Amino acid sequence: MGDTTTPVRALIKAHAHITKDEAAFRASLPGVLLHQGEYDLYLDWVYQYGMGAWRTSTMRRELLAGNYKPACDGLLDYRKLTSPRQEGPGWVISKRDAQGKPTRWEFDCSTPGNRVCRGVWTRQLERNKKCMELQQ
Repeated sequence: MGDTTTPVRALIKAHAHITKDEAAFRASLPGVLLHQGEYDLYLDWVYQYGMGAWRTSTMRRELLAGNYKPACDGLLDYRKLTSPRQEGPGWVISKRDAQGKPTRWEFDCSTPGNRVCRGVWTRQLERNKKCMELQQ
């Protein structure tokens, strides 16, 4: 928080990060053929959520199986925020420790009218729509 950068420096940093992730992304899909649009939107997803999430994602699993439409639908699985504490109304317990005490809370960003993370869900809907359009 409070850090600043220039537009040029931000582009350089983003390019370096994406380039690193892109090699790992390509290696994670041996033999999978993607339309350029699919490639771009899944790589954008990887940039947001990370390679760890990608490797275990429904999207990757479906693409490896040759199931392109279900892979697109996998984008809609990523709609929740998590926190180590209840942030406010609408947050529900997602994990408990051995004694039953809550250790993790989550909020579903697809909740209509929410003001917590509406943009997360909107972005996933847009990605899914673009992905499905490429399946025509």
